[in-house]
Amino acid sequence: MPFKHVVSINDFSNEEILRVFEIAEEMLPIAEGKKTSNSLSGKILGTLFFEPSTRTRLSFESAMNRLGGSVLGFSDPGGTSIVKGETLADTIRMAEAYSDVIVLRHPREGAARLASEFSRKPVINAGDGAGQHPTQTLLDLFTISREKGDIGDQHVVLVGDLKYGRTVHSLAYALSRFGAEITLVSPPQLQMPEEIYSFLSESSEVHQSESLEKAVEDADVLYVTRIQKERFPDPAEYLQVAGMYRVDLDLLNLGKDDIIVMHPLPRVEEIAPEVDLSPYARYFQQAFNGVPIRMALLNLVMGVID
Repeated sequence: MPFKHVVSINDFSNEEILRVFEIAEEMLPIAEGKKTSNSLSGKILGTLFFEPSTRTRLSFESAMNRLGGSVLGFSDPGGTSIVKGETLADTIRMAEAYSDVIVLRHPREGAARLASEFSRKPVINAGDGAGQHPTQTLLDLFTISREKGDIGDQHVVLVGDLKYGRTVHSLAYALSRFGAEITLVSPPQLQMPEEIYSFLSESSEVHQSESLEKAVEDADVLYVTRIQKERFPDPAEYLQVAGMYRVDLDLLNLGKDDIIVMHPLPRVEEIAPEVDLSPYARYFQQAFNGVPIRMALLNLVMGVID
């Protein structure tokens, strides 16, 4: 890859994204345990998670283990020297000394970019506050591509917390670059940040709406997000919008027969359990797709595959 770190989806060209997909397809049998690989034997992945994570952390660990490597790190900074006042820069320098690649999740936007400036080893952004989540975007695009075909032919409806949701920020940028039609559905308090909306308006067909029922009628992909209580500076603001949108079978029956539902997870109440066993649900497959995508990235940033 022409770059060392994975900080933003905007660091990738469309061609590089498609190359990641090609490698991820090759990784699928390994991710499923049907084949074995030792491409990263002797390599160590450092996982620095300053915020809780299930899918991102475990899928990175699964990817590294299935490629023959090993993992060290933390999922709770409370058990590290950070509580004694250690700076992010010094934490990164120590992780660099003990590992070959660093995966960082941090509550502050821009933390991954800062970490990349202090590390001579590859840094992969696993989510920085309300900023970006590039590996999630790659697995989202990979899922859309595998399930629906050409990304640019799709009408994707992004629903929920578009203000604080880093997954939809990264995804919206990428979808617009591939030429997809985008509809943004959110309460007024949680609309897409203006700078992102302006970018989308200049590069793709984009609509805004508060009505999920109307938006779903012409959607190919319904991408649902959780209203993130932890991102709200004012709890009263969260209570005003909590539970505003809910996806159930009655709603999905208003749309196309082949509409698919995606979600970065975790979900709270925004998708009814009855959807799980329906032909619309793709969010569990989407979560699994994080393994081959992250396997591809680990191989690429460590130069095993080019």
